[in-house]
Amino acid sequence: MSDGLTAAAPPPVTTPPVPPASSIRTDWTRDEVAALIALPFPELLFRAQGVHRQHFDPTEMQISTLLSIKTGGCPEDCAYCPQSAMHEDGGVKASRLMAVEAVMKEARAARDAGAARFCMGAAWRSPKEHDLETVCAMVEGVKSLGMETCVTLGMLDNAQAHRLREAGLDYYNHNIDTSPEYYGEIISTRTYQDRLDTLSNVRDAGINVCCGGIVGMGEDENDRAGLIATLASMPRHPESVPINMLVRVEGTPLAAKDADVVDPIEFVRIIAAARITMPTSRVRLAAGREDMNDEAQTLCFLAGANSIFYGEKLLTTPNPAASRDMRLLQRLGMHTTGAC
Repeated sequence: MSDGLTAAAPPPVTTPPVPPASSIRTDWTRDEVAALIALPFPELLFRAQGVHRQHFDPTEMQISTLLSIKTGGCPEDCAYCPQSAMHEDGGVKASRLMAVEAVMKEARAARDAGAARFCMGAAWRSPKEHDLETVCAMVEGVKSLGMETCVTLGMLDNAQAHRLREAGLDYYNHNIDTSPEYYGEIISTRTYQDRLDTLSNVRDAGINVCCGGIVGMGEDENDRAGLIATLASMPRHPESVPINMLVRVEGTPLAAKDADVVDPIEFVRIIAAARITMPTSRVRLAAGREDMNDEAQTLCFLAGANSIFYGEKLLTTPNPAASRDMRLLQRLGMHTTGAC
């Protein structure tokens, strides 16, 4: 992505040392993360690659597929989400929960296309008991195909989390979205603590955590550092960390918000900070890839992203064509994996 210009060297930045493989920190501060993000770009990528190679094969990419099993009609007011019932112009009509066999058909197709993990999302504030039983049947069915399972259903209480674990659920996704300070600018119907409580219930049930956030919602650099610091200071890091670039969907409040598009280099810096601070987590390049060129995605992979969603649609937003993803990975000499 170079334009051939030579920039003046920035002043040196003091940062904490990269933790050794035997000592993974869970006490990262916002200032420490901000210092990492501000490193000269070559140094930042060098450090991120060093950490990445301690824990992963740098040529390996985990492939996941995401299916919306119940779309639209959500009572939450998340400003980025077209599934909110409060965003009448979002263009996503409410649907019923899919039938188990319809989900199984999609899961088989995903498995045959090479996906290692099948993720299912439902637009709920929290699941009702009869719907949870249906989702548990979906989890059991997908597990029988030899795939890892992940669901995102909104808030869970402790009993619901344990019921999902009994069904064999491997991962639960529940993003914190942004920093604690900026969260109120994006969501008013659910508190930051509500999200942390759900994550605690998931952990208590013995389910792996998938938790990340969104970049480009009008937050500043301090908020981005705060997002990564919050994730990296959890008592146990999320096993999967999806980092999303905001997709501006017509009809949602953020579609009209006057905020600069995130510079690709700045986005790569966030990926690198996630990799350095959460060494053993899968860092997933999630929403927003449709607007990234191959060079930007490649830099994200070099910065430590080692998981992507595969398929032409996420829950409601576009995703790169599967053939494009495979061509890029082949050009880079990378391979997909079924291991997580």
